[in-house]
Amino acid sequence: MTTAKESTAGSPAPAVLPEHSQHGHGYSKDKDAHLKRLRRIEGQVRGLQRMVEEDVYCIDILTQVSASTKALQSFALQLLEEHLRHCVARAAQEGGEGIDDKVEEATAAIARLLRT
Repeated sequence: MTTAKESTAGSPAPAVLPEHSQHGHGYSKDKDAHLKRLRRIEGQVRGLQRMVEEDVYCIDILTQVSASTKALQSFALQLLEEHLRHCVARAAQEGGEGIDDKVEEATAAIARLLRT
């Protein structure tokens, strides 16, 4: 008798992953570029901290806040586009009720982005 952790061949069975993890993510092919972009945004935020520590003029800090915010929004839109092209498109190709879930998920993400 095999256990849940063994396949019939005696080797360990692969871990059961959530549906969205089984196929990879839309951003996976550009992961390095995304990480580089996020590090750049992180640097902008650290720059904001430094500006406050150095008592820089308020308007100059607000200008940098705006730049950081726009950078994050741009990153989010790119990630959303990749989600639509990869995850939603795959769900549409596979048919069934999964497409409704993916569209609802994307719509909720867009609503969150619009609230910011």
